[in-house]
Amino acid sequence: MTDFVQLWVYLSSTPLFGLTATLCCYVMAHALYERMQRAPWANPVLWSVVLIGGVLLLTRTPYPTYFAGAQFVHVLLGPAVVALGWPLWQRRAEIRRHGGALLMAAAAGGVAAAASAVAVGWALGLPYDVLLSLAPKSVTAPVAMGIASQIGGVPALAAVLAVLTGVVGALSGRALFNAMKQPDMRVRGFALGTTSHGIGAARSMQVDANAGAYAGLALGLQAMLASVAIPLVMWLLAFWR
Repeated sequence: MTDFVQLWVYLSSTPLFGLTATLCCYVMAHALYERMQRAPWANPVLWSVVLIGGVLLLTRTPYPTYFAGAQFVHVLLGPAVVALGWPLWQRRAEIRRHGGALLMAAAAGGVAAAASAVAVGWALGLPYDVLLSLAPKSVTAPVAMGIASQIGGVPALAAVLAVLTGVVGALSGRALFNAMKQPDMRVRGFALGTTSHGIGAARSMQVDANAGAYAGLALGLQAMLASVAIPLVMWLLAFWR
């Protein structure tokens, strides 16, 4: 017990705490995920968040202290997103043939995702800055934060909403696609990447290679389209007021 307490004191006072907690929680969550035969409800990202949040609450560890170590994992997010380009390169001929249709589908999906979220929030009487934070909720979190800061939203809230959107999509995607009797994994992946960005793309990659490739494509298209379209639409609305 004395050795354990000394180890805890050492880890909690160094960046190793955040890194160790992140890796341990994800390994345990992923083991559960595999044991449950990759059931959507056992998504390792979801349970990693729950576990890490519980650890921080129980130990009363400030988030900056945790992130001092977790940032070493966070840095890998960029290379991981870039790595999604390899499956696209392998399917470049097919994507080139359907480029126009894919771009139109991404634009339509982005408009539907942003407009529906803002419309529901407006109907519920949410504050204006929350509505602005809802608009980029289907874009990957770093881009959503940048968009929110440009249009007057709350970047931190936009990041939370983006993560929640990704988790909900990863959990419910298979059931929805089965209900719609959609067998094409490319369509499933593209739809999930459009609405649930990185978390949806990761889930798609685990299920099927084609689904993962098209989810990565949708993720990239949404990031590009939303970063231009949402600020532009907000500027036009402000101009015509």
